Amino acid sequence: MVSEIEYRRKFLVLIDETEECDRALTFAAWRTKRTGGTVVLMSVVPAPEFIGMGVEAVLRAEAVEEAERNLDKRLARVRAIGDVRAETVVREGSAPEQIENVIAKDSDIAILVLATSKASEGPGPLVTHFANRAHLLPIPLTIVPGHMSDDEIIAIC
Repeated sequence: MVSEIEYRRKFLVLIDETEECDRALTFAAWRTKRTGGTVVLMSVVPAPEFIGMGVEAVLRAEAVEEAERNLDKRLARVRAIGDVRAETVVREGSAPEQIENVIAKDSDIAILVLATSKASEGPGPLVTHFANRAHLLPIPLTIVPGHMSDDEIIAIC
């Protein structure tokens, strides 16, 4: 039986269009399945530039709709695992800033899970940002190698 403390623990994963977000989500969902807790799937939409005549509102609504479709697609992956609690969050602005804001406002978020890019240019902008600031985060940062397969990730959870 999972205790209430374990069950409240949340794993935060940024959901975007990248392949590495699927690696991070696989880790967080399977780790949650095995140890209890909740996976928080977060999408951040960029703030639209001022264009005028209400165009920003249309652009914002379209961006939020796209983010919600992307979250729904990833939620289907989580549900396929079975017996995993999940929440979704959509924010507007800079991804690093919004991630830090969500962590600050939800004391149950216990782990930020990111995955590295498979590209030769480096681990990716979010991993680089948070790895350089890990000493300032109030929670642990888990970085999943982007080259790992689902089976390899599941085996270590």
